[in-house]
Amino acid sequence: MDAIILAGGFGTRLKSVISDVPKPLAPINGKPFLQYLMDFLNSQKGIVDNVILSLGYMQDKVINHFNAKYKDINIIYSLEKEPMGTGGAIKQALNYTVSEDAFILNGDTFFDLDLKKMSQFYVSSGAELVTALKKMDNSERYGFVEIDESFRIINFSEKKDKKQGYINGGVYITNKDVFKRFSINDKFSFEKDFIEKYLKNLNLLGYISDGYFIDIGIPEDYEKAKKEIGKLI
Repeated sequence: MDAIILAGGFGTRLKSVISDVPKPLAPINGKPFLQYLMDFLNSQKGIVDNVILSLGYMQDKVINHFNAKYKDINIIYSLEKEPMGTGGAIKQALNYTVSEDAFILNGDTFFDLDLKKMSQFYVSSGAELVTALKKMDNSERYGFVEIDESFRIINFSEKKDKKQGYINGGVYITNKDVFKRFSINDKFSFEKDFIEKYLKNLNLLGYISDGYFIDIGIPEDYEKAKKEIGKLI
């Protein structure tokens, strides 16, 4: 399958430590964070051949770094003329996919998944959308995802409601036509305005993994990534 990486955010919470590059290019031990994601995709041979990089803020810096190919991966660029939200960015990027189904990854998170097993789960389940879930203890940053015995996502709860549970790991698989049966604008949040809003109308399943997970969205976890992620790739 093709993979879309959302790499167009402003990185507002990291401004105190990074100001001259977009968040996906935040350096981790001398290498941009986004390059770790590309290495991760490249390491899972035969799963992803094409990556669509969805870019907005400081997009030229990302393009100049990666150009049209990275190792075995072909790169296509989906460029925002103005902020479209995560949903709008995905909707636009899906126009560039060759495969009927695609992975979607956040450009500021790393989740060490077996993408082949996740795609097999997606195909065998018949789901419209699958999101990777990670079990977390005492999470202060994330809301929790509730699933039933069939792995169907049934609710999203606020972070204060539980001390332990599954979080959305920011990796998805869906069909390129997933938005077509919904009346939806071109600018919207994928999480709030689509997944949570249409939860009862979507065949949305969770794929559980205990792989390593990091989100560099705040300075504390960015510093943590510098110590940990280089050991994985």
